[in-house]
Amino acid sequence: MGESEGVVYRIGRFLILPLLAVAAWWIVSKVGGFNPVLFPAPDAVASALYNLGASGALWVHISTSVKRVLVGFGLASALALPLGLLLGLYRPLEAFCDGLLSVLRPIPPFAWIPLAILWFGIGDGSTQFVVLYAAFWPILLNTIAGVRDIDRSLLKAASSIGSRGLSLFVHVIVPGSLPLVLTGLRIGLGIAWMSIVAAELVAAQSGLGFMIMFYRSLFITENVIVGMLAIGVLGYLMDRLMRAIEKRLMPWRPGLKV
Repeated sequence: MGESEGVVYRIGRFLILPLLAVAAWWIVSKVGGFNPVLFPAPDAVASALYNLGASGALWVHISTSVKRVLVGFGLASALALPLGLLLGLYRPLEAFCDGLLSVLRPIPPFAWIPLAILWFGIGDGSTQFVVLYAAFWPILLNTIAGVRDIDRSLLKAASSIGSRGLSLFVHVIVPGSLPLVLTGLRIGLGIAWMSIVAAELVAAQSGLGFMIMFYRSLFITENVIVGMLAIGVLGYLMDRLMRAIEKRLMPWRPGLKV
């Protein structure tokens, strides 16, 4: 199979199930006798997608949600990565922090929404705080695990040739922990995307979550589904981006495909 044929095959394999799902959706909506307000047909959703895209409303909500995710995820990474490295390297420090972290970690991000609204108001601040909290934990825990997972023989070998301090950190600890660190970032980004939509349902007046609730209140269900599909597509694209970054940073890792 040539390269072009392989690309066509992969695209076809990727699209076949979504196309079958749309076909089944269309058949059920047309012959099932459902109220179109409660169960709109694919053509109605496609028309809504075109109208929302042409008016620019959809792109405004998408850009708002993406901006909030990037800010919250960036802040979570900036806090969780160095803290995770410290806790992974120094067990006494982890033991000292374990009590507080163990109490905070089980609290769902959405439980913080009322306080976030009180602290930051409705809008960017509260939603970005929820994203930061949601993404912080998978990044932190995977970074700690990544440091702990480093082969001790590598550390001993590096020490035996005189590698110490910053040199040991840069050339052994960072590359050794990178697989789990990147896994944590990928999981954190996915959770950040889910949490921003949930936060926008109640703590924002813009964004895809707000868009879904707004059109639900008006019973314009096809617009609600457009918002849901936008969430799914953007989440998929973000995950593909993280996979591409993983492949670029770790080309040696077996089984890593994009």
